[in-house]
Amino acid sequence: MDILLPTAYLPQVSYIAECIHAGRLVIEQFETYPKQTIRNHCHILGPNGKQKLSIPVNKITGHHTLTKDIRIDNNSPWQRLHWRSVGTAYSNSPFFLYYQDAFEETFTRRFDFLLDLNNRLLEIIFEILRIDKLVEMTDRFEKKPEELTDLRSFPLARSSTRQSILPPYTQVFSNRHGFHPDLSIIDLIFNLGPEAGDYLATI
Repeated sequence: MDILLPTAYLPQVSYIAECIHAGRLVIEQFETYPKQTIRNHCHILGPNGKQKLSIPVNKITGHHTLTKDIRIDNNSPWQRLHWRSVGTAYSNSPFFLYYQDAFEETFTRRFDFLLDLNNRLLEIIFEILRIDKLVEMTDRFEKKPEELTDLRSFPLARSSTRQSILPPYTQVFSNRHGFHPDLSIIDLIFNLGPEAGDYLATI
């Protein structure tokens, strides 16, 4: 199946599963940017429970700004705060020390555009999980794409499929908060390590 997905910041487990099972994988960049979506936020599991990490952004042309033109607001220390939260959440996970360098690079390097940051993180995730997949970007906006399954409203577009069959795995704070499914893919990577790819292949 060929799919059209939104860009996403440290996307959730089911998002990466969609990528793995896709034939052709296309990321939308010409849509009018919608606020409060996975495009600029993700969820991790920390000592106080499920935690949302949001990247501050600037819309250069207001509500008509395209996703490709969304700038990151680097006036706030969001990178330092996010990486500190990730460390607090996963420093005791089995594979944090093994993979932390791959991700830390993006939290010390400046990115001006949200799309560039998200694409770089997706590259890192694919490298770790050994996903050999070409990622294409849209060259125009199509309200009803004819050759692609439209998942731009993800995760709502997949609310009853992959997200509902995610088997539990041991999380750092699951003894305190129980299992939280479909968090950012880094939760799966830091907790399962090399087995993360096998986990994704089964859903």
